[in-house]
Amino acid sequence: MANENKDLFVSERFRMILDYLEVHKRATVEEIANKLYVSPATVRRDFASMQKLGMLQRTHGGAIYLSASEDVSIFVRMEKESASKEMVATVAMNHLPEFKSCFIDNSSTAFALATRLDLSFKTIVTNGLEVAAKLSEKKNVEVIFLGGVIRYSHFASTGIYPCKMLEDFNLDVMFSGAASVKPEGAFERSLETMEIKQSAFRRCRKRILLVDKSKFSENFIYRTAPLKEYDFVCTDADSVTIAPYVASGIRVFNR
Repeated sequence: MANENKDLFVSERFRMILDYLEVHKRATVEEIANKLYVSPATVRRDFASMQKLGMLQRTHGGAIYLSASEDVSIFVRMEKESASKEMVATVAMNHLPEFKSCFIDNSSTAFALATRLDLSFKTIVTNGLEVAAKLSEKKNVEVIFLGGVIRYSHFASTGIYPCKMLEDFNLDVMFSGAASVKPEGAFERSLETMEIKQSAFRRCRKRILLVDKSKFSENFIYRTAPLKEYDFVCTDADSVTIAPYVASGIRVFNR
C-alpha cells in the first residue's frame, strides 16, 4: 500500500482491530487494511501476533472476534471486565461456606476469588494452570493439578483425563465461572469445558457459580447445569438483571 499509515503504533492497531471485531464479529485482511490504511501484509502479521496472545481467532483470509469462537485466552479474560471480576470475588467472600477441599476451575472470575481466599491447610483441585501456579506459592496449601491435554488459549488441562481424575475425588465445594448465564442454566463455549465442569459438579457437595454482569448478555450452547442446582450464584449484576432469576427461586447474591 503506497500510502501506508506509519503513525499508528502496534498497540493502537491491535485496539482498533479489536474494536472493529467486537462490532462486526469478523473481518477480512482487506477490510482491516483499508480501515487502518496499512498494507495487507501488516494486517496478517498483526493477526498472527494477536492470535498468539489470545486476542482473536484467525480464519482463512481474516479473523473472528473471540466471543464468536470457543478459544478465549485466560489472559484476555482476566483483563476484560477485571473490576467486575474483583467485585464478584468481594460478593462471594461474604457468603462462603466452611470447607477443607474445593475444585476451582480455570475461569478468570474463579481465579480472582482464589487469589483472595485463605487456603491454609486446605486441598485445592484445579484444571487451571494459572490457578495451580498461583496457589502453589501459598504456604500450607495442597494443590492438585488435573493432568490432561494443555490448550494454550485456555491455559488449562482439557480432555478425558481430568474428567477421569475428578471421579476419584470427594470435595466440599466447587468454585466455577461460566461463559454465559441464562434462566435455564450456566453455559460454556466448548464441549470440553462443559464436560470438566460437569465432572467436578458431580464430585462436590456444594456448588458456587461466579459470574460478572457481562455473562448475562452472552449466549453459548453447552450447558453445565441448571442454575437451581447451584447452591447460589455470586455476581455484580444489578438488581433489575437478577430479578427474574430470584423470582424463579434461584439464590443470587450481588452484594
